[in-house]
Amino acid sequence: MNWLEKSLKPFPQELNEIDWKCQLSTKTDRLAQHISAFANYRGGGFLVFGIDNGQVVGINENECEEIIKTLGNIARQNLVPPVVLDHTGIEYQEKNLLFVKIDEAVREPIHLRNGSIYDSYIRSAGQTRKMEKTEITSLIAKSQGLSFEEGIAKSSLSSEDVLKMIDFAVYFDLVERLLPNGNDAILDALCADKLVRKNGSLFDITNLGAILFAKNIEEYDNLSRKAVRVIIYEGKDRLKTLKELDGKKGYASGFELLIDFINNLLPANEVIKTALRADVKMYPEIAIRELVANALIHQDFYISGTGPMVEIFSDRIEITNPGQPLIDTLRLLDSPPQSRNEKLASIMRRFKICEERGSGIDKIVFQAELFQLPAPDFKKSENHFTAVLFAHKKFSEMSKKDKIRACYLHCCLKFVSGDKMNNTSLRERFQIEEKNYPIASGIISDTIEAGLVKPYDPSNKSKRYVVYVPFWA
Repeated sequence: MNWLEKSLKPFPQELNEIDWKCQLSTKTDRLAQHISAFANYRGGGFLVFGIDNGQVVGINENECEEIIKTLGNIARQNLVPPVVLDHTGIEYQEKNLLFVKIDEAVREPIHLRNGSIYDSYIRSAGQTRKMEKTEITSLIAKSQGLSFEEGIAKSSLSSEDVLKMIDFAVYFDLVERLLPNGNDAILDALCADKLVRKNGSLFDITNLGAILFAKNIEEYDNLSRKAVRVIIYEGKDRLKTLKELDGKKGYASGFELLIDFINNLLPANEVIKTALRADVKMYPEIAIRELVANALIHQDFYISGTGPMVEIFSDRIEITNPGQPLIDTLRLLDSPPQSRNEKLASIMRRFKICEERGSGIDKIVFQAELFQLPAPDFKKSENHFTAVLFAHKKFSEMSKKDKIRACYLHCCLKFVSGDKMNNTSLRERFQIEEKNYPIASGIISDTIEAGLVKPYDPSNKSKRYVVYVPFWA
């Protein structure tokens, strides 16, 4: 019912999780595609009968029986493997609706019986569409318990060819070992870290090895679009590009060069306070490093045609990676870390390219406060996650939304550090003078109204001593 409410209000829109139907279609193939799409979608979804273009029109008992029978036959006879459906009738706005539930499949992908496995479908932007080959490959790998890192980027290579394509010298620098004598010893080390795999008398380069240590990532057809792009624009929009860089090296071998390139493009901070020097950059390098590393590590490699991107504007820097975050964007500071590429994450931590598990976002928020910047923003779209760092703004230039976001993240940072937010700490965050404490009180009230923070002790009537915690505490 929650999905139905979300799809109808505040304005009608079909979601990935729900598809309206006024009545049963005569197009059997299209109905099979819808069932395939929901079965291949994470968490499954619903076909809801009795809604016409967002208007609740209802459905009668005879129609329900016919729909259930027809869809059941399609799910059994037109799909491979067959799909089990569940259904229920619900009264909504004094009209009867039929909900048909399609669970996420255990065996994936679900495809049309009269086609091949590439006749599989998925939900996207509230619509049913055919899956791309990379998406099907991802589902097959997941169903077999295989990770992206275990896939093969280049196969059946001689030892000499492997060492021409892999930046092994950087690998030994990062693991703090002397470069061994002889190709065999070098390859044994690369194989031990699963960067390379023996294939009889030849070798395969794994996706992990290629994405981390490729000398030229464009030599790997399935990874060439995963190179990092850095774009700097003139002004606050994307109308005019000033400079653009497409990375060639692997993520580990090229990381320091990438961070140096980004930092050299960034402006200096406009405001100098007690903690800052005149020559310090606008954005803290620790935050840049961690956000770029997160974008590389936590991306969904099976979303084709797109890769990590760093966009620099006059008032902000946006760091985007393919794939939705596995954690709610409001819970990034407190939730246990999750990664869809754990082997990649583990080795990047070992190389000290990113922070220890779960500490990165805390440091990003802390650094934004230390540098007196607006709070970072974390946004998700259907296929991407974007982290935004903002350039310095005067307090008077910040919007209400900016202040609420900063208040919430400040409260989260305090809580995960074993402390609690109060009026004094928020004034320090915004550099508000003590005599102007009502301004901080107003920001806290707005953040409470937004449902993001709450008083730690609601029974405490003394505003002077009240402290606040995040809504989830």
